[in-house]
Amino acid sequence: MSDEELKQKVRNISVYARVSPEHKVRIVKAWQANGEIVAMTGDGVNDAPALKKAEIGCAMGMVGTDVAKEAADVILTDDNFATVVSAVEEGRRIYNNILKAISFLLSSNVGEIVVLFLAILLTPIFASTFGIDPNSIDILLPAQILWINLVTDSLPALALAVDPAEKGIMKNKPLKNKGGIFTKGMTWRIIYQGVMVGLLTLAAFVLGLATEGVSAEEKVAIGETMAFAVLALSELVHVFNIRNNKESVFKSNPFNNGKLILAIIASASLMMIVLLVPQLREIFGIVTLPIHKLEETIALVVAPLVIVEIFKLLKINTIKDE
Repeated sequence: MSDEELKQKVRNISVYARVSPEHKVRIVKAWQANGEIVAMTGDGVNDAPALKKAEIGCAMGMVGTDVAKEAADVILTDDNFATVVSAVEEGRRIYNNILKAISFLLSSNVGEIVVLFLAILLTPIFASTFGIDPNSIDILLPAQILWINLVTDSLPALALAVDPAEKGIMKNKPLKNKGGIFTKGMTWRIIYQGVMVGLLTLAAFVLGLATEGVSAEEKVAIGETMAFAVLALSELVHVFNIRNNKESVFKSNPFNNGKLILAIIASASLMMIVLLVPQLREIFGIVTLPIHKLEETIALVVAPLVIVEIFKLLKINTIKDE
């Protein structure tokens, strides 16, 4: 066959006989010409050219020659093809978990940027609406931002690295050879979820400024406290949204990653200590919230879970994946 004819027929050929090293390379090239990512297994010297040409060359570690091992990308230490399946599944799990951690951290950071940017733009409006000195309005203090980045964000992000594999992970299509990690779908989720967290935090600040029966200075303090609490705790709730882009949190087992649950409990506990201990409240520039403001804060903290669940139900969460 010519190379063009082989390219047209290669999908319908399952068995090859009397194959030379040159033929193996042609077979690999034929699949690549069809836009496929090719994996090649082999153990002998005659397999080396095809192992080198394929995107993923797999050499046998026990019976494979040194030449084959040098040409390969992967060496099977037990020469068991079932190991390839397990390795692919584990590789997909690790890759997905890296994406989850990146999505969580970036969406959280986008939320912080959005709330700071909007707060600066809207400061004159806040000042005139609530009768507050614009110079006293500061939605998030540096110490609060540092606390969120070091404590609230870091522990859950690390725990996402050991998240178990999603159901049906081996049914997913292979990734494109030249595609980066920032796909349109991932970028879309980072942006809209970050904006969501930012707007919820800004809403908490506005609700705090709207507190009645207190001085202007107390309004600002209550607003800052609510914004700080909502930003920190809503991210701990939002981490459950990150674990699966398609399925509802309530359909999957949200507690199958013990380390993540412990990380969330630890981060939430540290946050509660800051909110409850008077000396720490003074350091972070926050105050004790009135009861009705606590209810509003809790509602805003849980809101990310509700919003993303609606997006998943309407398939808006994966709109850019299609």
